[in-house]
Amino acid sequence: MDLRTEELYELHSTSIYKFILLMVSHPETAEDLTQETYIRCHKNIQHFRGEASELTWLRKIARNVVYDYYKRQRILSFIPFTSKHEREEKTYVPHEWLLADEETQALYTAIQKLKFTYREAIILRKIEGFSIKETAKILCCSEAKVKNDTARGIEQLQHLLEGDVDYV
Repeated sequence: MDLRTEELYELHSTSIYKFILLMVSHPETAEDLTQETYIRCHKNIQHFRGEASELTWLRKIARNVVYDYYKRQRILSFIPFTSKHEREEKTYVPHEWLLADEETQALYTAIQKLKFTYREAIILRKIEGFSIKETAKILCCSEAKVKNDTARGIEQLQHLLEGDVDYV
């Protein structure tokens, strides 16, 4: 890694890892995908124009890495010689969630059940605290889509949690 990539890693790797972990729910996979994010960062650092913050740019890379991971998983699931138990990846709950109160545990468990686009919007907007504009840049979509996906995700969370989601 060059000096710039190392600096970005030191500043943002924990945040990127947590974001990816929320998306994939598996610590080892999140570690691998975080590493892949910084490999792509290193390869493309010269293309960073500074139009968004470094963290926003890294989140976009991480999001694309997670998308690619899920695409590979779907392709692998169609390979007939791979048994079902080999394709299924056990979902782990991050250690921090185990220490959280019951409401928080229920919320994070419900988030994992959301449609992927809703999950992304909820994680970026409500957990990571990105603005609508920043979230739209990360997700490469309109601000209206971010608002809709966030609202629909919250609605689905409320349904999953039986209406007990005032703290989102």
